[in-house]
Amino acid sequence: MHTLVLGGIRSGKTALAERLASDTPGSVVYLATATAGDDEMRARIQRHQQQRPPAWGLAEEPLALASVLARYAQTPDAPCILVDCMSLWLSNLLHAGEETFARERQAFSEQVSRYPGELVIVSNEVGLGTIGMDPLTRRFADELGWLNQSLATLSDKVVMSVAGLPMVLKP
Repeated sequence: MHTLVLGGIRSGKTALAERLASDTPGSVVYLATATAGDDEMRARIQRHQQQRPPAWGLAEEPLALASVLARYAQTPDAPCILVDCMSLWLSNLLHAGEETFARERQAFSEQVSRYPGELVIVSNEVGLGTIGMDPLTRRFADELGWLNQSLATLSDKVVMSVAGLPMVLKP
């Protein structure tokens, strides 16, 4: 089963995704897209690492998520992969250039549709706020909205976290 977990900032989406991943049989790999660009982000990453179960695996990849999914798909018992999060990944892609953006986004969608194990994918919902004032902010919101729509189509279940409460959107 593939599950997309949406929510706003500090909505509880990661905690919900971690609970969903914990409930799956077999092993779990946390696929982190964040990079530690400053002290605050390093502290966030460290907090997330300390909260995760010690038995979980970790893969850190800011751009090539498809290659990570492809690698784990070939293991005898494909683990549950918790991908956290699409908004950071999309930001990384937008800063990597148009060619990388197009290639990696397409490859990730293809690997999501093929992945034989459980997937729990975390993404911010940015479509409920105001329209950004600058072109990059508007592009980010547009691209993340389109990515979320695509992932919702590829997912068996879609859940939105609001104030720490799960709202099932699909099925």
